[in-house]
Amino acid sequence: MTSSGTARVEAVIDLDAVRHNIGVLATAAADAQVMAVVKADGYGHGAVPVARAALSAGASWLGVCTIEEALELRAAGITAPLLSWLHVPDDDFAAALTADVDLSVASREHLAAVLAAARSTGRPARLHLKIDTGLSRNGAPAAAWADLLDDAAKAAADGSCEVVAVWSHLAHADAPHHPTLDRQAARLTTAWQAARDRGLSPLRHLANSAATLTRPDLHFDIVRPGIAVYGLDPLDRPVDESPLRPAMTLRARVALVKRVPAGEGVSYGHEWTTPAETTLALVPAGYADGVPRRLNRNGRMRVSIGGRSRPVVGRVCMDQFVVDCGPDADVRTGDGAVLFGPGDGGGPTAQEWADELDTIHYEIATGVHGSRVTRTVVGQA
Repeated sequence: MTSSGTARVEAVIDLDAVRHNIGVLATAAADAQVMAVVKADGYGHGAVPVARAALSAGASWLGVCTIEEALELRAAGITAPLLSWLHVPDDDFAAALTADVDLSVASREHLAAVLAAARSTGRPARLHLKIDTGLSRNGAPAAAWADLLDDAAKAAADGSCEVVAVWSHLAHADAPHHPTLDRQAARLTTAWQAARDRGLSPLRHLANSAATLTRPDLHFDIVRPGIAVYGLDPLDRPVDESPLRPAMTLRARVALVKRVPAGEGVSYGHEWTTPAETTLALVPAGYADGVPRRLNRNGRMRVSIGGRSRPVVGRVCMDQFVVDCGPDADVRTGDGAVLFGPGDGGGPTAQEWADELDTIHYEIATGVHGSRVTRTVVGQA
């Protein structure tokens, strides 16, 4: 959706920031291709506009979780190489193959279902075989790898599939010197070599955002940055120390301003009471819009109104929260309130929210959702 400037709650998506971040990642990746991950509706930023911006800025692949996410990109006219990597047995593999979507496979049973779709559609499957190298999540265990490779090689020989890549995912990439990174890379290389021994010629990919920026030895043929595409630093560096630019600004407009005397409780449970006469501003955004209720549990949430950092007081509610603007504040109904953004001038950031909630900024960005949040896209696609 676009906005005329009267949005109640608005997530502004800066595609120029996305393009900048892809440039940083492509430079770091050197000779490896860049697969921009746009799953979960582009981490809450909008998969289609982010995908277009990423491709125009130098990414050559796109990555998503589900077939439905892949088909949304194809329906938008995006034709770039596209990998979908997490499926259930009765997913519509035929639709994916018809739309030229690469599929990740992690078991013989999964492979059989994809090959059945390939034979029924007459469209050979393009497969990325996933090996579990130590995350113990998705991926074939080492003991099952040989049988999976044998089945895939047989299917490749009869024209039912092409094995495009062997891949895996890192468990500790945000700690660049953690010993598991080298171990996982070695296991991936062993699995990749086993595929080559069967006459296959797959690519390798392992590196996520953090490894793209810090471990060039793990880049292999393709890197798969996700959170860094959106300017949220995978190494948790402050915004003024990171080469990345946050692409989302969450903002709202003040709905009400009023003077309140000393001694008045604010919001449910009266967890905060005015210590003196003050001006309160009501911001019409709450946990139904992606502002977590527990965010202000310690009274440290802040927003920027009129270019000044101001504390949120009392509990965050489903639709609204209250800001203490002080006794002499020049704040008016309709003024803009920045909940988080790029941190310019010391403004609030998604990383600060994550720190307060003891979570990661991924959860903050993807949590901005719902029909009441207007998404406004700015910058060049």
